[in-house]
Amino acid sequence: MNSGRLLAAVSATATLVLLGPATASPATAARTSSDDLVGSWNMNESRGSRTMKDGSGHGLNGSIGREVSAGVRIDGATGYRFSRLQPGVPPARPEHLASVPDRGPLDPGDRDYAVTVRLRTTYSFGNVIQKGQATVSGGNFKMQIPNGILQCMFRGSYGTVLVQSKQRLNDGRWHTVRCDRTGAGVTLRIDGSTVARRAGWTGSISNSWPLTIGGKTECNQVDVGCDYYAGDLDYVEIDAY
Repeated sequence: MNSGRLLAAVSATATLVLLGPATASPATAARTSSDDLVGSWNMNESRGSRTMKDGSGHGLNGSIGREVSAGVRIDGATGYRFSRLQPGVPPARPEHLASVPDRGPLDPGDRDYAVTVRLRTTYSFGNVIQKGQATVSGGNFKMQIPNGILQCMFRGSYGTVLVQSKQRLNDGRWHTVRCDRTGAGVTLRIDGSTVARRAGWTGSISNSWPLTIGGKTECNQVDVGCDYYAGDLDYVEIDAY
């Protein structure tokens, strides 16, 4: 894993746009200690590994599907490689995913919450990481990369906020992407710079679904596309503060 990961918390400061009935939003706080760390998956496992180890000390280990290549060395980093699958072509391929079973700390709830991913791709499609799907009770969040544009979305009890990069990230270079959901809104940072910010309190997000990396868990490629990601991942980190 690249040692230069970004750990600075970002706070949205734009004027609040209400997405539902008026409500007091939780206070926005900066990360102050390692206690804010929910999970950290360094993706440094050797080839053939099927367990994705959580380095946070919280025991949130996950599984690595058999179609995910671990132990891949790319430009100084060790990570996972997700091969390209033709969009919308059945059958579903659950072995294309890495996933962590549902645990309470993985849900944003009404906390300030940040997801950080270091990725590299030359493709223009797919869901990078998510917990829950569009119609799931309790809300959901996800990062996706349609047309090479990185989008970050949180859907909660009061509404949905989505932000996206202005430039395409499918240039074959490593990019560190951090998406913060706070009481003030959602902020997207790429390689240390804030590139998008949108105001709005989403409300609480809590569902019983696993955290999935590389696509959807419930899909059939007919009625529901699996949106499989293609590219490399160096690490994933989640903070709540």
